[in-house]
Amino acid sequence: MAVVERFYGTGRRKTSVARVWLRSGQGRIAVNRRAFENYFPRETLRMIIAQPLEVTNTSGQFDILVNVGGGGPTGQAGAVRHGIARALVRFDEKLRQPLKKAGLLTRDPRMRERKKYGQPGARQKFQYSKR
Repeated sequence: MAVVERFYGTGRRKTSVARVWLRSGQGRIAVNRRAFENYFPRETLRMIIAQPLEVTNTSGQFDILVNVGGGGPTGQAGAVRHGIARALVRFDEKLRQPLKKAGLLTRDPRMRERKKYGQPGARQKFQYSKR
């Protein structure tokens, strides 16, 4: 029985976490057991996810399995991108240089600012009434 080698990467963005597995294949991407095109209907999100594969010229070489949760569509797409980049480095250490140069291995630290007490949101204040 042939052992299929898989490469794993964890990606994070905002409050989203993606677990990504790469294995050699025809380039199919499954996100939460759904087709990639159905899970991310917006073209911009699909472009974000494909970035690490385009930078390393490996698109079409791997089947990608993704489990992603938390946050919204943009955060999830960023988490998947981060996970794919980290899994590609596990596959071949030589890919680290182009991925690092493109900024795809860096975890985006931007988070939502917390709501403060006495205010309706993080920055906005309740309406001031003079009289």
